[in-house]
Amino acid sequence: MKLVYFAWVRERIGKEAETVSLPGEVKTVADLLQWLKSRGEGYAAALEHPQVIRVAIDHEHVQHDATLPTDGEIALFPPMTGG
Repeated sequence: MKLVYFAWVRERIGKEAETVSLPGEVKTVADLLQWLKSRGEGYAAALEHPQVIRVAIDHEHVQHDATLPTDGEIALFPPMTGG
């Protein structure tokens, strides 16, 4: 699974993208965010409030209860800000 990070999510994690093998129990976007939080300090800081993270699967925005594909690209974005 390819993970891509944007804006301050990328800055806190310290990388633009990575390829990971997900554990079998990671089935949904919410599971993924929880699993990522456990991967280290940068991930925990980036995902401290997972409910505000926007997620896209293969370039299509999804809710956190969406089921993950067996392969594909998952993008994580911070919330939009106006201005």
